[in-house]
Amino acid sequence: MAELKYFTGSMNSGKSTMALQEHHSRGGEGVLYTKQDRAGSGIISSRLGLTSPAMEVGDALDLYDDIADRKAPYVICDEAQFLSYKQVGQLAGVVDGMGIDVYCYGILTDFQGQLFPGSKRLVELADRIEILPVYARCWCGNRATHNARVVDGVMIYKGEQVHIGGNESYTTLCRHHFMAGVA
Repeated sequence: MAELKYFTGSMNSGKSTMALQEHHSRGGEGVLYTKQDRAGSGIISSRLGLTSPAMEVGDALDLYDDIADRKAPYVICDEAQFLSYKQVGQLAGVVDGMGIDVYCYGILTDFQGQLFPGSKRLVELADRIEILPVYARCWCGNRATHNARVVDGVMIYKGEQVHIGGNESYTTLCRHHFMAGVA
């Protein structure tokens, strides 16, 4: 039976690496999607240096129709937190209507600790949610659970929800240090 699965973790927990590994282990015959990857449009990139071309998900893309046209045996979607509420519903429709496994990878919350719309909907609809087994670490050594936006080493709390950047714009923190504002 096909499933909608959401694999999540903080930055630096290997989500994109796992997405590319899943694609490789399944023979590379599925369709890859991404939205707003730090490496640019239409690319899934891992901090380990792995990359793969992927379909860029624009705001107007109907994922159900696109996947139906491709007749893919499975679907992998990286940066799934950036999907719209409607697009996540389309992915659920792919699982239920076409019997195709859909694997989504993304972070749960933004730099303010609020759920991204795509993540919220995935939590509501996914058949299975898995926290990745590789944990990023806070500077104190504890498991990182939050992504903090930083400017010159200082946490900021205002700004657009989406700011594409890497380690120069964000740091991973445990809940204690995130709540205390200590980056």
